[in-house]
Amino acid sequence: MSAPATNVVPPRRLGPSDITVGALGLGCWAIGGPWSFGGNPAGWSEVDDDESIRAIHRALELGVTLFDTAANYGAGHSERILGRAIAGHRDEVVIATKFGYAVDEAGRSVVHYDADENTSDVAARVRDDLHASLRRIDTDHVDIYLLHVGGLEVGRALEAREVLEQLVDEGSIGTYGWSTDRVDAFETFAGAPHCGVVEQQLSVLDDIGAELLATCERLGLASLVRAPLGMGLLTGKFAPSTTFSSDDVRSIAAWHPGFRDGRPTAEWLDQLARVRDVLTASGHTLAQGALAWLWARSPNTVPIPGFKSVAQVEENCGALTKGPLSSDQVAEIDRLLDRNGR
Repeated sequence: MSAPATNVVPPRRLGPSDITVGALGLGCWAIGGPWSFGGNPAGWSEVDDDESIRAIHRALELGVTLFDTAANYGAGHSERILGRAIAGHRDEVVIATKFGYAVDEAGRSVVHYDADENTSDVAARVRDDLHASLRRIDTDHVDIYLLHVGGLEVGRALEAREVLEQLVDEGSIGTYGWSTDRVDAFETFAGAPHCGVVEQQLSVLDDIGAELLATCERLGLASLVRAPLGMGLLTGKFAPSTTFSSDDVRSIAAWHPGFRDGRPTAEWLDQLARVRDVLTASGHTLAQGALAWLWARSPNTVPIPGFKSVAQVEENCGALTKGPLSSDQVAEIDRLLDRNGR
């Protein structure tokens, strides 16, 4: 592979660990292909595995070091594709994967532990799930291991944390965290020596994660930012009439403020139009400007936009060479979105 591009956004250290990653990671949800969660579509429709592998290779060339996947994604398929792509390059990458649900690879389906007759105990499943992920990725360790059940009761999360601490000491994982948007829950969870990250929802139009981000800054932890492009809305490619196929999670993504009834919301499209000129004023594309806002927002952020093609990887990685937005641009966006009082 060719030498990485010259990137102007500084790398990030993952909390108390000795792991450092580039300021942009890639999320591997979309490359898992179609799958179901509790009987509902949970993937991003059909995917070309060969193109996914080419995209990962291109990301490595452009300086990406962090790849975020999960046992859920494609019911194991995303982990397998990532493993194929990084074969021979394991020492060049930082792998994050997640646990917390029962995965049926053959049936391409995922259910809550509570719905699995084997066990509902998250803590009891941690080691088995890790070993299954290691087999799929074809590696002997995971750099970041994340609890994937955002709403899990804190006491059960702390039981899982005890096992995660042991796994760090044993060398099976490098650090760990929780994919959740609950500030108090994460702050309690983070009170252990080896917890290094949170994975949270945050974007230029979805700043509800501000308090959780502030917690990361105070504790010296990294914020892996999921949905940094608003599940594709911040690319500017959608209109009010846009619809999604029945095997695309966005057809039912009611939990995301940018979607309702399987379509982009008029509110989000209007807000994006209001800040478009600011996001693109420094030569960024719209998507690059959205990533640049996150870097300007905090030096702890590591956005992990999804991808399904080489072209998407190249556009997102282009933001690394252009740098964060200026403080004046961030202030102007807050003004345009009536957020100056936050």
